Amino acid sequence: MRNPLSSKVTPIKPSGIRKFFDIVSEMDDAISLGVGEPDFDTPWHIREEGIYSLEQGKTFYTSNSGLKPLKQEICNYLDRRFGLKYDYNTEVFVTVGGSEGIDLALRAMLDEGDEVLLPQPSYVSYEPCITLADGVPVIIELKEEDEFKLTKQQLLDAITDKTKILIMPFPNNPTGAIMTAEELKDIAEVCVEKDLYVLSDEIYSELTYKGNHVSIASLPGMRERTIVINGFSKSYAMTGWRLGYVCGPEIIIEQMLKIHQFAIMCAPTNSQYAAVEALRNGDSDVEKMRVSYNQRRNYLMKEFKEMGLDCFEPFGAFYVFPSIKKFGMSSDEFATRLLKEEKLAVVPGTAFGDCGEGFLRISYAYSIDDLKNALVALKRFISRLEVKE
Repeated sequence: MRNPLSSKVTPIKPSGIRKFFDIVSEMDDAISLGVGEPDFDTPWHIREEGIYSLEQGKTFYTSNSGLKPLKQEICNYLDRRFGLKYDYNTEVFVTVGGSEGIDLALRAMLDEGDEVLLPQPSYVSYEPCITLADGVPVIIELKEEDEFKLTKQQLLDAITDKTKILIMPFPNNPTGAIMTAEELKDIAEVCVEKDLYVLSDEIYSELTYKGNHVSIASLPGMRERTIVINGFSKSYAMTGWRLGYVCGPEIIIEQMLKIHQFAIMCAPTNSQYAAVEALRNGDSDVEKMRVSYNQRRNYLMKEFKEMGLDCFEPFGAFYVFPSIKKFGMSSDEFATRLLKEEKLAVVPGTAFGDCGEGFLRISYAYSIDDLKNALVALKRFISRLEVKE
């Protein structure tokens, strides 16, 4: 028989996050700090709106681009929170999670051989999606001494005559790094000068702890060359509702929507009705969750310092990215031993790119009680290790 598989798909490695999550699911009494999922329930008033839509029999397809009231509320939200103005009719559409938006943008914009600049460590889906869209990922290795921010010089050094898109994964998963308005200004100037498009993944935009998030699309010359990806999973604790959205220039959105029409049809209807309620009346819920995450972040940083675990201070998302280099083990070995010996699951930094070697991703989207129990196990594990000079 001929080979039934695509030569483009088979070399792609499975998610390094799921590897440890699957092991944990088979272990009794294991603690997992590995999955980036809020431990909060979706706020009741949002759930209630989803339930009400079902009771009203609103179970039919919406338009391909999503419910009109939802698109209008997305535009209202982006304007009041980040100063971004979009036409709900031509520059916005609703996706099945933010990940679909990433996939659609790359497929709509790339021709074979186009290069995409990808700062790493970063979300596991970017690199496979570039490959599946026939693009060429060009990795920019972010550095701990730069607080895992993208610098202007790193960007300039990576650009070639084949570069078309820069992915901006901030606030960052897995490092928790953010970029300020001044830092983004340097990047934006290069993008305008070199005629680059930007895919800005802002799914953690509400989870920042050092001033408000700034979207690169709000800077001069960037709106017309930026696709903004956002959604409801992280901010509103709506991971299972599978709802995101994309905003950008009409010429790009039109082609993305065309792929969405044929591949997906539309996002889940009851999720869309719930999301209207989230945007209209969910600000206080977001603030409560942000305050709680920040308390957990501060707690972890304090405990890491006391146990001698090196970690730069992150100001976004709900992850910390401690260094384990001084123990002389690879990230995978450290995480595997920690799971086997202490039944504590974290994610090796290498799940987010080779430059994540020597680091771990630990999520604090868990209760304080879970975090306390996890840190007892981590401290016990570290106490048995020898520090390598």
